[in-house]
Amino acid sequence: MIYEQTCLPAPQPVGIWPLPAGYLLVAAGSGHSEVCESLVGGRLPEAWPGGLRYYELALSGDLAGALDAIAGDDPVSLVNRLVLAPSGELLDEIRAVARGTLACYAEVVAYAVGLTDTPPRAVAPEAEVDAEVAAMAYAAQATAALAHGDRRRALEALEAGAQAAMPVSSALAGQLLGQMANVQLDEGGTKRASVTFQAALGLLEGTDLAVSRAELHVSCAVMHQEMSEAAPRLLKTAVDHYLAALRLVTIDTAPEVFAIANANLGLAYLSMPMREAGDMLRIAVAVQSMRDALKVFTPDSHRDRWSSTQLNLANALVYMPSTHQAENIAEAVQLYEEVLALRDRCDDPEGRARVLANQGNALAHLGVFDKAKARLHEARAIFEEFGQDDAVRGVRSVLDEIAKQESKWRAGRVVPAGNGAVSGGGPIP
Repeated sequence: MIYEQTCLPAPQPVGIWPLPAGYLLVAAGSGHSEVCESLVGGRLPEAWPGGLRYYELALSGDLAGALDAIAGDDPVSLVNRLVLAPSGELLDEIRAVARGTLACYAEVVAYAVGLTDTPPRAVAPEAEVDAEVAAMAYAAQATAALAHGDRRRALEALEAGAQAAMPVSSALAGQLLGQMANVQLDEGGTKRASVTFQAALGLLEGTDLAVSRAELHVSCAVMHQEMSEAAPRLLKTAVDHYLAALRLVTIDTAPEVFAIANANLGLAYLSMPMREAGDMLRIAVAVQSMRDALKVFTPDSHRDRWSSTQLNLANALVYMPSTHQAENIAEAVQLYEEVLALRDRCDDPEGRARVLANQGNALAHLGVFDKAKARLHEARAIFEEFGQDDAVRGVRSVLDEIAKQESKWRAGRVVPAGNGAVSGGGPIP
Protein backbone atom coordinates (compact mmCIF):
# COMPACT_ATOMS: atom_id res chain seq x y z
CA MET A 1 0.00 0.00 0.00
CA ILE A 2 1.28 3.45 -0.96
CA TYR A 3 0.84 6.21 1.62
CA GLU A 4 0.63 9.55 -0.16
CA GLN A 5 -1.24 11.35 2.62
CA THR A 6 -1.41 10.68 6.31
CA CYS A 7 -3.67 11.89 9.09
CA LEU A 8 -0.80 13.49 10.95
CA PRO A 9 -1.32 16.67 12.95
CA ALA A 10 0.07 19.57 10.96
CA PRO A 11 2.40 21.34 11.00
CA GLN A 12 4.93 18.97 12.57
CA PRO A 13 7.55 20.13 15.15
CA VAL A 14 10.52 19.05 13.05
CA GLY A 15 13.90 20.77 13.33
CA ILE A 16 12.93 22.68 16.48
CA TRP A 17 13.94 20.53 19.44
CA PRO A 18 17.35 18.99 20.31
CA LEU A 19 18.34 16.02 18.18
CA PRO A 20 17.43 13.27 17.69
CA ALA A 21 14.04 14.08 19.25
CA GLY A 22 13.82 17.07 16.92
CA TYR A 23 13.50 14.72 13.95
CA LEU A 24 10.61 12.70 15.37
CA LEU A 25 7.10 13.01 13.97
CA VAL A 26 4.05 13.38 16.20
CA ALA A 27 1.70 10.54 15.34
CA ALA A 28 -2.07 10.93 15.12
CA GLY A 29 -4.04 10.19 18.27
CA SER A 30 -6.26 11.55 20.99
CA GLY A 31 -4.82 14.77 22.37
CA HIS A 32 -1.87 14.63 19.99
CA SER A 33 -2.84 17.71 17.97
CA GLU A 34 -2.70 19.93 21.06
CA VAL A 35 0.74 18.60 22.00
CA CYS A 36 1.92 19.04 18.42
CA GLU A 37 0.76 22.67 18.39
CA SER A 38 2.65 23.31 21.60
CA LEU A 39 5.85 21.70 20.30
CA VAL A 40 5.64 23.61 17.02
CA GLY A 41 5.47 26.81 19.06
CA GLY A 42 8.65 25.87 20.93
CA ARG A 43 6.81 25.10 24.17
CA LEU A 44 6.77 21.88 26.15
CA PRO A 45 3.29 20.46 26.82
CA GLU A 46 1.95 20.35 30.36
CA ALA A 47 1.08 16.66 29.94
CA TRP A 48 1.92 13.93 27.46
CA PRO A 49 -0.72 11.54 26.09
CA GLY A 50 0.25 7.88 26.42
CA GLY A 51 0.60 7.60 22.64
CA LEU A 52 3.40 10.17 22.65
CA ARG A 53 5.42 8.54 25.38
CA TYR A 54 8.18 7.93 22.81
CA TYR A 55 8.53 11.67 22.15
CA GLU A 56 8.66 12.48 25.86
CA LEU A 57 11.34 9.85 26.46
CA ALA A 58 13.40 11.02 23.49
CA LEU A 59 13.37 14.62 24.74
CA SER A 60 14.59 13.43 28.14
CA GLY A 61 17.48 11.56 26.50
CA ASP A 62 16.15 8.01 26.96
CA LEU A 63 16.52 6.93 23.34
CA ALA A 64 16.31 3.19 24.04
CA GLY A 65 13.09 3.71 25.96
CA ALA A 66 11.73 5.92 23.19
CA LEU A 67 12.47 3.26 20.58
CA ASP A 68 10.71 0.60 22.66
CA ALA A 69 7.68 2.87 23.03
CA ILE A 70 7.11 3.23 19.29
CA ALA A 71 4.28 0.86 18.42
CA GLY A 72 2.97 -0.13 15.03
CA ASP A 73 4.34 -0.64 11.54
CA ASP A 74 2.70 2.35 9.86
CA PRO A 75 4.94 4.69 7.86
CA VAL A 76 5.07 7.32 10.63
CA SER A 77 6.28 4.74 13.13
CA LEU A 78 8.82 3.51 10.58
CA VAL A 79 10.17 7.03 10.07
CA ASN A 80 10.44 7.53 13.84
CA ARG A 81 12.32 4.25 14.14
CA LEU A 82 14.62 5.45 11.35
CA VAL A 83 15.43 8.50 13.47
CA LEU A 84 16.31 6.46 16.55
CA ALA A 85 17.75 3.29 14.97
CA PRO A 86 18.84 4.06 11.38
CA SER A 87 19.24 1.17 8.93
CA GLY A 88 19.28 0.78 5.18
CA GLU A 89 16.64 -1.95 5.35
CA LEU A 90 14.25 0.31 7.21
CA LEU A 91 14.84 3.12 4.73
CA ASP A 92 14.05 0.78 1.83
CA GLU A 93 10.85 -0.28 3.58
CA ILE A 94 9.76 3.34 3.96
CA ARG A 95 10.64 4.18 0.37
CA ALA A 96 8.38 1.36 -0.80
CA VAL A 97 5.28 2.72 0.92
CA ALA A 98 5.68 6.49 1.36
CA ARG A 99 5.06 9.32 -1.08
CA GLY A 100 4.80 13.10 -0.94
CA THR A 101 5.58 14.81 2.34
CA LEU A 102 6.36 11.61 4.21
CA ALA A 103 8.70 10.36 1.50
CA CYS A 104 10.54 13.67 1.36
CA TYR A 105 10.90 13.74 5.11
CA ALA A 106 12.25 10.20 5.19
CA GLU A 107 15.00 11.34 2.81
CA VAL A 108 15.76 14.30 5.09
CA VAL A 109 16.19 11.91 8.01
CA ALA A 110 18.23 9.46 5.92
CA TYR A 111 20.65 12.23 4.97
CA ALA A 112 20.86 13.50 8.55
CA VAL A 113 21.71 10.08 9.99
CA GLY A 114 24.22 9.27 7.25
CA LEU A 115 22.30 6.65 5.26
CA THR A 116 22.53 8.72 2.08
CA ASP A 117 25.13 11.14 0.77
CA THR A 118 22.69 13.31 -1.15
CA PRO A 119 20.06 15.48 0.53
CA PRO A 120 16.54 15.52 -0.88
CA ARG A 121 15.73 18.17 -3.44
CA ALA A 122 14.54 21.29 -1.63
CA VAL A 123 11.01 21.66 -2.88
CA ALA A 124 8.57 24.51 -2.48
CA PRO A 125 5.52 24.08 -0.23
CA GLU A 126 3.15 24.29 -3.19
CA ALA A 127 4.69 21.10 -4.62
CA GLU A 128 2.51 18.99 -2.28
CA VAL A 129 5.16 18.90 0.41
CA ASP A 130 4.25 20.47 3.72
CA ALA A 131 6.04 23.73 4.46
CA GLU A 132 8.01 22.54 7.49
CA VAL A 133 9.28 19.50 5.60
CA ALA A 134 10.26 21.72 2.66
CA ALA A 135 12.17 23.88 5.16
CA MET A 136 13.99 20.81 6.48
CA ALA A 137 14.89 19.79 2.94
CA TYR A 138 16.38 23.22 2.35
CA ALA A 139 18.30 22.88 5.62
CA ALA A 140 19.72 19.56 4.43
CA GLN A 141 20.75 21.24 1.18
CA ALA A 142 22.54 23.91 3.22
CA THR A 143 24.42 21.26 5.20
CA ALA A 144 25.55 19.62 1.97
CA ALA A 145 26.65 22.97 0.53
CA LEU A 146 28.71 23.76 3.63
CA ALA A 147 30.34 20.34 3.43
CA HIS A 148 31.56 21.36 -0.03
CA GLY A 149 32.65 24.82 1.13
CA ASP A 150 29.86 26.58 -0.77
CA ARG A 151 28.70 29.20 1.74
CA ARG A 152 26.78 31.20 -0.86
CA ARG A 153 24.61 28.21 -1.74
CA ALA A 154 24.19 27.35 1.94
CA LEU A 155 22.94 30.86 2.70
CA GLU A 156 20.47 30.70 -0.19
CA ALA A 157 19.13 27.37 1.06
CA LEU A 158 18.82 28.52 4.68
CA GLU A 159 17.04 31.70 3.63
CA ALA A 160 14.62 29.67 1.51
CA GLY A 161 14.08 27.29 4.42
CA ALA A 162 13.34 30.11 6.84
CA GLN A 163 10.87 31.64 4.38
CA ALA A 164 9.13 28.28 3.93
CA ALA A 165 8.92 27.74 7.70
CA MET A 166 7.80 31.22 8.72
CA PRO A 167 4.06 30.85 7.95
CA VAL A 168 3.75 27.60 9.92
CA SER A 169 6.49 27.61 12.57
CA SER A 170 8.28 30.72 13.77
CA ALA A 171 10.37 28.50 16.06
CA LEU A 172 11.72 26.51 13.10
CA ALA A 173 12.28 29.74 11.16
CA GLY A 174 14.22 31.10 14.14
CA GLN A 175 16.42 28.01 14.27
CA LEU A 176 17.21 28.29 10.56
CA LEU A 177 17.93 32.02 10.82
CA GLY A 178 20.32 31.24 13.67
CA GLN A 179 22.21 28.84 11.41
CA MET A 180 22.15 31.45 8.66
CA ALA A 181 23.64 34.09 10.97
CA ASN A 182 26.54 31.81 11.87
CA VAL A 183 27.28 31.18 8.18
CA GLN A 184 27.13 34.92 7.49
CA LEU A 185 29.58 35.43 10.34
CA ASP A 186 31.94 32.85 8.89
CA GLU A 187 31.87 34.84 5.66
CA GLY A 188 32.86 37.99 7.54
CA GLY A 189 29.49 39.70 7.15
CA THR A 190 29.19 40.95 10.71
CA LYS A 191 26.53 43.58 9.95
CA ARG A 192 24.29 41.08 8.20
CA ALA A 193 24.96 38.46 10.85
CA SER A 194 24.05 40.89 13.64
CA VAL A 195 20.66 41.61 12.04
CA THR A 196 19.99 37.93 11.43
CA PHE A 197 20.98 36.96 14.99
CA GLN A 198 18.53 39.51 16.37
CA ALA A 199 15.78 38.22 14.09
CA ALA A 200 16.45 34.64 15.22
CA LEU A 201 16.46 35.62 18.90
CA GLY A 202 13.24 37.52 18.42
CA LEU A 203 11.50 34.50 16.90
CA LEU A 204 12.65 32.24 19.74
CA GLU A 205 11.82 34.71 22.52
CA GLY A 206 9.34 33.25 25.01
CA THR A 207 9.89 29.64 23.92
CA ASP A 208 11.18 26.78 26.05
CA LEU A 209 14.14 26.39 23.69
CA ALA A 210 16.56 27.65 26.33
CA VAL A 211 19.69 25.97 24.97
CA SER A 212 19.11 27.16 21.41
CA ARG A 213 18.52 30.70 22.63
CA ALA A 214 21.63 30.57 24.82
CA GLU A 215 23.74 29.31 21.92
CA LEU A 216 22.56 32.24 19.79
CA HIS A 217 23.38 34.70 22.56
CA VAL A 218 26.88 33.22 22.87
CA SER A 219 27.48 33.37 19.10
CA CYS A 220 26.28 36.96 19.04
CA ALA A 221 28.49 37.79 22.04
CA VAL A 222 31.59 36.26 20.45
CA MET A 223 30.97 38.32 17.33
CA HIS A 224 30.71 41.57 19.32
CA GLN A 225 33.73 40.64 21.46
CA GLU A 226 35.87 40.20 18.36
CA MET A 227 34.53 43.44 16.87
CA SER A 228 35.32 45.29 20.10
CA GLU A 229 39.03 45.26 19.25
CA ALA A 230 38.22 48.00 16.72
CA ALA A 231 35.18 49.42 18.55
CA PRO A 232 35.60 49.00 22.34
CA ARG A 233 32.02 50.11 23.07
CA LEU A 234 30.80 46.77 21.66
CA LEU A 235 32.37 44.90 24.58
CA LYS A 236 29.39 45.94 26.74
CA THR A 237 27.04 44.38 24.16
CA ALA A 238 29.07 41.16 24.27
CA VAL A 239 28.84 41.06 28.07
CA ASP A 240 25.06 41.56 27.92
CA HIS A 241 24.71 38.59 25.56
CA TYR A 242 26.89 36.35 27.73
CA LEU A 243 24.81 37.25 30.78
CA ALA A 244 21.62 36.56 28.83
CA ALA A 245 22.95 33.13 27.91
CA LEU A 246 23.83 32.35 31.52
CA ARG A 247 20.30 33.21 32.60
CA LEU A 248 19.03 30.49 30.27
CA VAL A 249 21.35 27.55 31.00
CA THR A 250 23.22 25.93 33.87
CA ILE A 251 26.18 23.60 34.12
CA ASP A 252 23.68 20.72 34.24
CA THR A 253 21.38 21.70 31.36
CA ALA A 254 24.06 22.78 28.85
CA PRO A 255 27.57 22.36 30.25
CA GLU A 256 29.52 23.42 27.17
CA VAL A 257 27.43 26.52 26.50
CA PHE A 258 27.67 27.38 30.21
CA ALA A 259 31.45 27.00 30.16
CA ILE A 260 32.05 28.96 26.95
CA ALA A 261 29.85 31.82 28.16
CA ASN A 262 31.64 31.96 31.51
CA ALA A 263 35.15 31.75 30.05
CA ASN A 264 34.47 34.48 27.50
CA LEU A 265 32.58 36.64 29.99
CA GLY A 266 35.59 36.54 32.29
CA LEU A 267 37.90 37.58 29.48
CA ALA A 268 35.52 40.39 28.47
CA TYR A 269 35.47 41.75 32.02
CA LEU A 270 39.26 41.68 32.15
CA SER A 271 39.43 43.57 28.85
CA MET A 272 37.28 46.46 30.09
CA PRO A 273 39.12 49.62 31.19
CA MET A 274 39.43 50.17 34.94
CA ARG A 275 38.50 53.81 35.54
CA GLU A 276 37.02 53.68 39.04
CA ALA A 277 37.74 51.73 42.20
CA GLY A 278 34.46 49.85 41.82
CA ASP A 279 35.55 48.63 38.41
CA MET A 280 38.17 46.46 40.09
CA LEU A 281 35.34 44.26 41.37
CA ARG A 282 34.96 43.03 37.81
CA ILE A 283 38.26 41.18 38.18
CA ALA A 284 36.78 39.18 41.05
CA VAL A 285 33.69 38.41 38.94
CA ALA A 286 35.94 37.45 36.02
CA VAL A 287 37.92 35.08 38.25
CA GLN A 288 34.74 33.36 39.44
CA SER A 289 33.43 33.08 35.87
CA MET A 290 36.62 31.38 34.73
CA ARG A 291 36.58 29.07 37.74
CA ASP A 292 33.05 28.05 36.74
CA ALA A 293 34.19 27.40 33.16
CA LEU A 294 37.00 25.16 34.42
CA LYS A 295 34.41 22.95 36.11
CA VAL A 296 33.58 21.83 32.56
CA PHE A 297 36.80 22.35 30.60
CA THR A 298 39.48 19.80 31.43
CA PRO A 299 42.78 18.91 29.75
CA ASP A 300 41.22 15.68 28.51
CA SER A 301 37.85 16.96 27.29
CA HIS A 302 38.68 20.49 26.02
CA ARG A 303 42.45 20.79 25.88
CA ASP A 304 42.68 24.15 24.07
CA ARG A 305 39.78 25.81 25.89
CA TRP A 306 41.07 24.54 29.24
CA SER A 307 44.56 25.87 28.50
CA SER A 308 43.43 29.35 27.46
CA THR A 309 40.93 29.68 30.31
CA GLN A 310 43.45 28.46 32.87
CA LEU A 311 46.01 30.95 31.55
CA ASN A 312 43.51 33.83 31.71
CA LEU A 313 42.55 32.83 35.26
CA ALA A 314 46.18 32.78 36.33
CA ASN A 315 46.78 36.23 34.82
CA ALA A 316 43.71 37.60 36.61
CA LEU A 317 44.82 36.18 39.96
CA VAL A 318 48.19 37.91 39.72
CA TYR A 319 46.61 41.35 39.36
CA MET A 320 43.38 40.96 41.37
CA PRO A 321 43.30 43.35 44.35
CA SER A 322 43.00 41.22 47.47
CA THR A 323 44.10 40.95 51.07
CA HIS A 324 45.33 37.49 50.07
CA GLN A 325 47.42 38.58 47.11
CA ALA A 326 50.39 36.36 47.91
CA GLU A 327 48.13 33.29 48.06
CA ASN A 328 46.48 34.29 44.79
CA ILE A 329 49.84 34.71 43.06
CA ALA A 330 51.06 31.39 44.43
CA GLU A 331 47.94 29.74 43.00
CA ALA A 332 48.60 31.45 39.67
CA VAL A 333 52.15 30.05 39.61
CA GLN A 334 50.71 26.54 39.98
CA LEU A 335 48.10 27.15 37.29
CA TYR A 336 50.83 28.28 34.90
CA GLU A 337 52.79 25.13 35.72
CA GLU A 338 49.84 22.93 34.78
CA VAL A 339 49.48 24.74 31.45
CA LEU A 340 53.22 24.36 30.75
CA ALA A 341 52.81 20.60 31.05
CA LEU A 342 50.64 20.72 27.90
CA ARG A 343 52.38 23.48 25.92
CA ASP A 344 55.28 21.68 24.31
CA ARG A 345 58.35 23.56 23.05
CA CYS A 346 58.09 21.86 19.67
CA ASP A 347 54.32 21.97 19.11
CA ASP A 348 53.58 25.48 20.42
CA PRO A 349 56.79 27.40 21.15
CA GLU A 350 55.26 30.88 21.25
CA GLY A 351 52.36 29.72 23.43
CA ARG A 352 54.83 28.10 25.82
CA ALA A 353 56.88 31.29 25.89
CA ARG A 354 53.85 33.35 26.92
CA VAL A 355 53.15 31.02 29.81
CA LEU A 356 56.80 31.02 30.87
CA ALA A 357 56.91 34.80 30.75
CA ASN A 358 53.80 35.25 32.81
CA GLN A 359 54.85 32.62 35.33
CA GLY A 360 58.25 34.31 35.62
CA ASN A 361 56.47 37.60 36.20
CA ALA A 362 54.32 36.02 38.95
CA LEU A 363 57.36 34.46 40.60
CA ALA A 364 59.04 37.87 40.53
CA HIS A 365 56.04 39.33 42.36
CA LEU A 366 56.63 36.72 45.06
CA GLY A 367 60.33 37.52 45.19
CA VAL A 368 61.35 34.03 44.00
CA PHE A 369 63.93 35.58 41.72
CA ASP A 370 66.15 32.66 40.74
CA LYS A 371 63.30 30.60 39.35
CA ALA A 372 61.68 33.72 37.87
CA LYS A 373 64.84 34.57 35.94
CA ALA A 374 65.15 31.03 34.59
CA ARG A 375 61.57 31.17 33.25
CA LEU A 376 62.00 34.65 31.83
CA HIS A 377 65.28 33.90 30.07
CA GLU A 378 63.74 30.83 28.42
CA ALA A 379 60.73 32.87 27.33
CA ARG A 380 62.91 35.67 25.96
CA ALA A 381 64.97 33.25 23.87
CA ILE A 382 61.82 31.87 22.24
CA PHE A 383 60.34 35.33 21.64
CA GLU A 384 63.59 36.50 20.05
CA GLU A 385 63.65 33.42 17.82
CA PHE A 386 60.20 34.24 16.49
CA GLY A 387 60.65 38.00 16.27
CA GLN A 388 58.12 38.87 18.98
CA ASP A 389 59.65 42.26 19.78
CA ASP A 390 56.88 43.54 22.08
CA ALA A 391 57.03 40.37 24.16
CA VAL A 392 60.82 40.58 24.33
CA ARG A 393 60.56 44.12 25.67
CA GLY A 394 58.01 42.98 28.25
CA VAL A 395 60.29 40.22 29.49
CA ARG A 396 63.29 42.54 29.62
CA SER A 397 61.28 45.01 31.68
CA VAL A 398 60.60 42.37 34.32
CA LEU A 399 64.23 41.22 34.30
CA ASP A 400 65.37 44.84 34.74
CA GLU A 401 63.04 45.25 37.72
CA ILE A 402 64.38 42.03 39.25
CA ALA A 403 67.93 43.34 38.82
CA LYS A 404 67.00 46.57 40.62
CA GLN A 405 65.42 44.67 43.51
CA GLU A 406 68.41 42.32 43.82
CA SER A 407 70.69 45.35 43.94
CA LYS A 408 68.62 46.75 46.81
CA TRP A 409 68.82 43.40 48.59
CA ARG A 410 72.56 43.45 48.40
CA ALA A 411 72.49 46.93 49.90
CA GLY A 412 70.24 45.64 52.67
CA ARG A 413 67.36 47.97 51.81
CA VAL A 414 64.54 45.42 51.20
CA VAL A 415 63.31 42.18 52.71
CA PRO A 416 63.93 39.26 50.29
CA ALA A 417 61.53 36.61 48.91
CA GLY A 418 57.80 36.31 49.15
CA ASN A 419 56.86 39.93 49.81
CA GLY A 420 55.82 41.20 46.42
CA ALA A 421 59.33 42.32 45.52
CA VAL A 422 58.29 43.25 41.96
CA SER A 423 55.06 45.16 41.38
CA GLY A 424 53.19 46.85 38.59
CA GLY A 425 52.89 45.92 34.93
CA GLY A 426 50.42 43.53 33.33
CA PRO A 427 50.34 40.13 31.63
CA ILE A 428 53.07 39.70 29.03
CA PRO A 429 51.45 39.26 25.58
